[in-house]
Amino acid sequence: MEKPRLDKYLWAIRIFKTRTQATIAIDEGKVKWNSANVKPSRLVTIGDRYSIKTPARRWTIEVTGLLQNRVAFEEAIKNYADITSEEDKQLNQHTGTSFYTGKRQSKTGHPTKKQRRDMDDFLNEDSG
Repeated sequence: MEKPRLDKYLWAIRIFKTRTQATIAIDEGKVKWNSANVKPSRLVTIGDRYSIKTPARRWTIEVTGLLQNRVAFEEAIKNYADITSEEDKQLNQHTGTSFYTGKRQSKTGHPTKKQRRDMDDFLNEDSG
């Protein structure tokens, strides 16, 4: 099997949502191999250990299998071992495990069309 690029591998095992996000994180120095910065084009081999910092958490993983394409989560987790230290795991619990999707939470922010009409009706009753 041909060795995948690091950015493609991190996308395939579902650490990052897109390959572009993986590339940007690697370029910004948020992915380290033996405490050294790496390039997105670095070839991944079995046994490599990477320290990864994402907005949601910090990871330390060891590569146990190689993937060329993105697969289901259940299949993806079989291709790496999460060897994150206890210290980092406790830090991850405080920061949360979800990532920002760009959508606002439901029932927050602007009122719905029905709520706005109800408010208008209520305010117009007082004045008239």
